[in-house]
Amino acid sequence: QVQLVESGGGLVRAGGSLRLSCAASGNIFSIITMGWYRQAPGNQRELVAKIPSVGSANYADSVKGRFTISRDNAKNTVYLQMNSLNPEDTAVYYCNADLVAADFGDRNEYWGQGTQVTVSS
Repeated sequence: QVQLVESGGGLVRAGGSLRLSCAASGNIFSIITMGWYRQAPGNQRELVAKIPSVGSANYADSVKGRFTISRDNAKNTVYLQMNSLNPEDTAVYYCNADLVAADFGDRNEYWGQGTQVTVSS
């Protein structure tokens, strides 16, 4: 079993900042990529940012220059620093991990339960 536990969502005014965290635990050998997705009401889930174990991060155009993703490989944790938030950033944010299991070496994707981010105007 693998668990992804998110924290850090909440309500913030436009122009404000929030920091999301996601810790992965359980049957993990290695985590290839960790990332954040979001889903607003009536919309499909979309990529916000993702970061490999080694290499550069990728960002959605809508968040470039405002959001920063980082990762602590020793703690199997990914962070999303969100600055200059606007109401269009309101959504449920989901943590994602593409990883190799420790027992049989299977590679699968896992999702967190989601954390609500609401930006008021």
